[in-house]
Amino acid sequence: MSTKMAAMILAGGKGTRLKALTRKIAKPAVSYGGKYRIIDFPLSNCANSGINDVGVLTQYESSVLNGYIGNGEKWGLNGVRSLTSVLTPKQTEEGSAWYLGTADAIYQNLDWLDMIDPEYVLILSGDHIYSCTYNDMLKKAEENRADCAIAVYEVPMEEASRFGILTTDSKDNIVAFHEKPKNPDSNLASMGIYIFKYSTLAAELRADAKDEKSDHDFGKNIIPKMLSEKKKMVAYRYHGYWRDVGTVASLHAANMDLLLKKDDATNLYTVQGANKIYSEDSNSAPQYIGRKAVVEDCLINQGATILGKVSHCVISGEVFVDEGAVCENAVLMHGVRVGKGAKVYDALVGPSSHVDPGQVVNAEHDGIALVANASKEDL
Repeated sequence: MSTKMAAMILAGGKGTRLKALTRKIAKPAVSYGGKYRIIDFPLSNCANSGINDVGVLTQYESSVLNGYIGNGEKWGLNGVRSLTSVLTPKQTEEGSAWYLGTADAIYQNLDWLDMIDPEYVLILSGDHIYSCTYNDMLKKAEENRADCAIAVYEVPMEEASRFGILTTDSKDNIVAFHEKPKNPDSNLASMGIYIFKYSTLAAELRADAKDEKSDHDFGKNIIPKMLSEKKKMVAYRYHGYWRDVGTVASLHAANMDLLLKKDDATNLYTVQGANKIYSEDSNSAPQYIGRKAVVEDCLINQGATILGKVSHCVISGEVFVDEGAVCENAVLMHGVRVGKGAKVYDALVGPSSHVDPGQVVNAEHDGIALVANASKEDL
């Protein structure tokens, strides 16, 4: 019996723009919001959508991510009728070959999809922060008998050249796609969320694998080729919170967004609704806020000890801020220690990093500073 829809999460990127934060772990395993990892969001979205078959494609520095995902239990995806598999590049006589591109990653795992035999395949990025279900998008693909549905997000016109841009007709049929156009004629940015008819997807991937000139990429090759073949493709307009956290500044901004008022339309909590984001349960003791501490507009997770002044900060568990220390507009990840009298401004402080007593970070408020001085073992 065929499965309605399986999901494939692309979680193998290096995340080089996050610098030292991804030195020893894959980008989807990076911390967010004090208690989450980025991968929690697409996995939770799949669980909340009732998708029972989920493949997570890992590659770069994948050991932490693989161990974290396990069998999908944290997201309720390890039941009798569900399956979560961590899928790595195929082994050859010469060793393990890295995926050549996003399309090649799915191509190398067609045997896993064949085993499930879905009608549709949902393809997701493992490094975006958003909360939704994919049921309405699937419904739109079905009602339009589309070979592919692509989720789009309206971006400011002045920023459109940074994205893959779709042009649609009055019925949201996709008529053109341009990767980072210099002069965009639309502001509909591809979110990198695709729903394909599996029969169409498998045929396109097998043809692409034989093309030596291809980059084996969905945005560069598969989508443009399908449009040239006049395949039925529709846009699904997404309305809600969504962030690509591929840089230090964007990851910091996404954390700061958690401090918005709950009734703000751009707040992740507002659009989350009843869709819970699942994560690792914490057994840490409740946070301790000392008598001399001053806390203003902060999100503080269990296990944090605050003795200094923290303002507009997102603080993970097991963080220690000593007496006389000041942290403003900062993200303090798990295990951070801020020494006595230290000052941290406009910064993202990586897991287990230390700010020495009296040290001042980003005194000039020059962009978003990154502090990541933990040992490789700590990361």
